[in-house]
Amino acid sequence: MRRATLEATFTLGYVALAVAVFYARANPATSYESSVYAGTPTAVWVGFAFAMAIAIGTVLVCRGRYQAIAIALGGLVVTSIVSLPVIRNYRFSGMGDAMTHLGWTRDLVDGELLAHELFYPAVHSLGGTFHYLGGIPVERSLLFLIPILFVSFVIFVPLIVRDLSGNALAVGFAAIVSWMVLPINNIATHMGVHTNSNALFLVPVVLFSFVAYMRRDPGDDRLPFGISPFSALIYLTGFALLLVHPQQMINVVVLFGAIGAVQFLARYRFADHPIVDHPTTYVQTFVLGTIFTVWAVTNDRFRNAVVGLVEGLFAEDVGAAAEVDERDAALTEIGGSLGELFIVMFVEAALIAAAVGLFILATWLGWTRVDRELSAFITYFGVGLLPLGAMFVVYFVGTPTMAFRQVGFIFVVVTILAGITLAHLFGWLSSVITRPGANTVASLTLGVFLVLGLMTVYASPMMYDPGQHVTDETMGGYESTLTNGVEDRPIVGLGYDPFRFDHAINGLEGEEVLTGATAASGEADHEQLAAGNYSGAYNDVDHYLIVTAYDVTREIGVYNELYYTEASLEAIEYDETTNKVISNGEYEKYDVRATTDD
Repeated sequence: MRRATLEATFTLGYVALAVAVFYARANPATSYESSVYAGTPTAVWVGFAFAMAIAIGTVLVCRGRYQAIAIALGGLVVTSIVSLPVIRNYRFSGMGDAMTHLGWTRDLVDGELLAHELFYPAVHSLGGTFHYLGGIPVERSLLFLIPILFVSFVIFVPLIVRDLSGNALAVGFAAIVSWMVLPINNIATHMGVHTNSNALFLVPVVLFSFVAYMRRDPGDDRLPFGISPFSALIYLTGFALLLVHPQQMINVVVLFGAIGAVQFLARYRFADHPIVDHPTTYVQTFVLGTIFTVWAVTNDRFRNAVVGLVEGLFAEDVGAAAEVDERDAALTEIGGSLGELFIVMFVEAALIAAAVGLFILATWLGWTRVDRELSAFITYFGVGLLPLGAMFVVYFVGTPTMAFRQVGFIFVVVTILAGITLAHLFGWLSSVITRPGANTVASLTLGVFLVLGLMTVYASPMMYDPGQHVTDETMGGYESTLTNGVEDRPIVGLGYDPFRFDHAINGLEGEEVLTGATAASGEADHEQLAAGNYSGAYNDVDHYLIVTAYDVTREIGVYNELYYTEASLEAIEYDETTNKVISNGEYEKYDVRATTDD
């Protein structure tokens, strides 16, 4: 392609992206959106798709500066998609852990909590900083952090592959796979204010520091006591990861430990091998492990998590098997299946992981044409996946949520190796057909994978999980209820305990606990409510029953009346025991009086 044509093509791509972002900004969300995909105007997606098509097509054929421009274009498109809740002026996003993180940030801002009292204070501290410096609401400052942290992922994944292989094609493939955001699975890792998930996007920064330490001679630039500046960079980035979330930090320690074990065995067996010439990771593993241990063992939440894991390993009907059976039964009742859900959420990730696994095995068997230096790093990461996989099995039996967080970290490593894997796969294909033909196949295949990956970055009804968009009306309704409601009267939600809104609005009063709240709260008994016994829906006591647009969408539109029926919800306001107190289109509050038998 001629230079002028290429530059004109890039110009069109960047203009299409800019127009799409400005159009999205000009059409903010005006009510609850069950799907950010459906809520965003079609014209925005057309602009994103046009820009991304240019990025995919050029990132595989261009080299040097033009490839960097193509990678930047694709990275900006994905970051814009990740930023849609910010661009389209969401009040907040997330009704689970995100609400508690919002509450902790409020506590920091109000002086009720000190940063070092949190187990993972980085996101909350940065959110408070943005709040003060930018003069923006705390909710919005936290939403800004999502794309800010995500940017490091799309930048450092291709940089790692460039340092490992020096192969421009591998760099291009790594960039495209990073745009699929494989570490986010919407089971235990989420694109939102969720520190464990946010930490995944910083892992490539730590791994880039590791690759730089292994590949670059510091020469005369050593720090005092002969410390390599790249080694110091590992400690710095590792500690930053710890402050975002310790679970991902311990995964890095395990990975470095596995690499150290490979180096030890190689020195024992080989006299001439690239691994023998590499600096060891013994000290880095020890230092990072010590930092984690000192930070973690004094924290109650860490000790409770370990106790919960051990109990889960030995308890019956605890762990992933019981949870899978329960969810499969629920999905069957509403017309879905786990198989269908797996295809929607994981098919592209599974295929890429399978390709990476086969490539690692082929490299170990000597069936690939990779040089010994690159083969050493493939061995490092391949062996590192073994203990990480073993940890997943332990979590899977004991605490399923932790297991799928572990999957998130594993897919960070898989994303890096995927660039090298796909470069060799399509390099072989170009020898069978032609290079333009192989590039066309690669572009179309990865384009489909990219669509599948980006369709599941945010929750949506397609995954039987409506988006957790928090509107001004919903937040305002809860604020009014918590501020003006009768003291000590329980606040009851449909399908979930609304104590998280109490966290978000009132903070946690300096306590690092997930269950503390300033008001009693709970979940309505769906059997009693479906039978029309509204006063008996919560322990036969006076309570406030909350019905939001999110609840109605989830229970009626997505769950197909599995737990709560539309008729029972419509009949609430006509029951003699209920009195509608607030109704603003997104949030309805009923004062439900208990009835007593004479």
